[in-house]
Amino acid sequence: MLPRPRVDRAHVDRAWFDRPVLELAPLLLGCELVGRGVRLRITEVEAYRGSEDPGSHAFRGRTARNATMFGEPGHLYVYRHMGLHSCMNVVAEPEGIGHGCLIRAGEIVDGVEIARQRRRAAGVTRTDLDLARGPGRATVACGVTWADDGLDLCAPSPAETSDPAGGFHLEPPDPARPAPVIATGPRIGLREEASDPARFAWRFRIRGDRTVSGPGRLNR
Repeated sequence: MLPRPRVDRAHVDRAWFDRPVLELAPLLLGCELVGRGVRLRITEVEAYRGSEDPGSHAFRGRTARNATMFGEPGHLYVYRHMGLHSCMNVVAEPEGIGHGCLIRAGEIVDGVEIARQRRRAAGVTRTDLDLARGPGRATVACGVTWADDGLDLCAPSPAETSDPAGGFHLEPPDPARPAPVIATGPRIGLREEASDPARFAWRFRIRGDRTVSGPGRLNR
C-alpha cells in the first residue's frame, strides 16, 4: 500500500463531540485519528448509551474503571478487554452521561510501516488490510494502550510525530474521497440482551470497505 500525500486538515473541536452518541457514531466514519506516526481512517464503530444500554461499561453507573466515559466529550476511554488487549472509545455528549463510541476498525492511510512494526511485535499480521481490522488491532496499530485512558483528543499535542507519549487528534473525512455509504446492524461479541437487532442496531460501518471487521463485513 503506497502512502498518500499528506493533507493536513483542521481537527475537530470539543463542541463537535458534544452531541447524541447515535448522531456522533456515523459522523466518525471516514474521520482520521492522527498521532504517534499514523493516520487511522475510521471505517467501523459501535455506539454505547450508558445506563440505557446493557452492553455498556457505564450501564451500572460510574466507577473508577469507567470514569472517563462520564467525563467531558472528546476524550478517549481506553479499557482492557479480557486482560488481552486494549480497546478505545470516543466519549460523546455532555459530562455525566456515560455515552461513547467504540472504534472497532479502520484503515491505516499513513504510517503503514510504523503500524506494521507495532502489530508484528504484538502478534501475526497477514496483510495491510488487517492492521486495524478489529478494536484490539486498531489500538496496537495506533500505539494506544490502557495507560492512554482519558487522553484528550482536543488538547494541543505533537500529534504528527511517532512519539509514543504524543497525543492524538481527530480530523474530518478527506474531501478527496467519496462520502461513505453507511450500513448499520447489531453490535458484535455482546451478550444476547445487548445484541438485539431490533433495539441495538448500533454498529455503524462503511459499506463494502475491506477493513471492516466481523460477519457480513463487505456487503451489508
